[in-house]
Amino acid sequence: MQALVLSGGEGTRLRPLTYTTPKAVMPLAGRPFLTFMLDWLHGHGVDDVVLSCGFLSADVRHVLGDIYQGMRLRYVVEEEPLGTAGPVRLALDEGILEDRLIVANGDVLTDIDLSAELAWHEERGARATLALVEVEDTSSYGVVPTAADGRVEAFLEKSDDAPTNRINAGLYVLERDVIEAIPSGRPVSFEREVFPSLVGGPLYGYVAEDPYWIDIGTPERYLEATWDLLAGRVPSTLPERDETGSLVLGGSLVAGAHVGPQTVLGRSCSVGTDARVERAVLHDRVVVGADAAVLESVLGERVRVGERARLGPGALVGAGASIGEDARVGEGARLDPGVEVEAGASVPAGETLAAEAR
Repeated sequence: MQALVLSGGEGTRLRPLTYTTPKAVMPLAGRPFLTFMLDWLHGHGVDDVVLSCGFLSADVRHVLGDIYQGMRLRYVVEEEPLGTAGPVRLALDEGILEDRLIVANGDVLTDIDLSAELAWHEERGARATLALVEVEDTSSYGVVPTAADGRVEAFLEKSDDAPTNRINAGLYVLERDVIEAIPSGRPVSFEREVFPSLVGGPLYGYVAEDPYWIDIGTPERYLEATWDLLAGRVPSTLPERDETGSLVLGGSLVAGAHVGPQTVLGRSCSVGTDARVERAVLHDRVVVGADAAVLESVLGERVRVGERARLGPGALVGAGASIGEDARVGEGARLDPGVEVEAGASVPAGETLAAEAR
């Protein structure tokens, strides 16, 4: 069974972390994010995955390679952004698609029962089936009302008076004739062009039953997904967590430090005596000095935090940045890769400290 994962986005909402690491392979609980999706697909019988890449595509391939847990990985590269449907047509034009294809948005962590969606698709003789999830607040999403038999009736943009709380979960089962109808050589949207043209035809919605589903594309949801993984709210093969629910990976030094709760330390990190790291994510080779505090923030690889510095909550620090002793990085502040905050300096809440080259 074959799947195509849409993983070509630049991850703009997660900058500055995604300036140097593609969102598709950014560490989530110490692992490249897409490995969680690949595990989930594999668990439902997928053995051939096409990864649609754009921004930093070579880095995605370098991290994931051509085989993952026995699954074949192949790549199509968008030279220019092609929307959500255009990459699928590109893969068809390159001759690597089979007759039926699962398409998944590459920035979602989920445990939706894909096998049940496939069965639903086959039982109804559908040509295209969308997974739908119910959310409490639809204000940030378009909604997808369906008839009693599951046939999609409309695609409605964000509205204060939505007729349903069911939204598109970004997981599709498509037959080849639907893919062949996608225009070639230009950006195409499933949501605005392909699926609306199929309304009234063999387009169905499968309502997932009480799934875990989260788009990790914002700092808040990236941290929420991390905490949920640590707490076991979504299935995974993560290593055992410590008594605080934290994950400390190999080679990290934390003697005398206060790490946790729900914190991830990447490989070969060092946290100094009496430093405090809480509900935070440190990528590989981060150094936090003695008596410093990192709260609900994300630090890219090789970041250096000086003694008695304070970060967060909600700070994002790009790879290789340096924060001096006694410095303050305010709530929601963002530091570009490689920037330096001088000793004793303050970065106000919500401010972005850009590298000179940007």
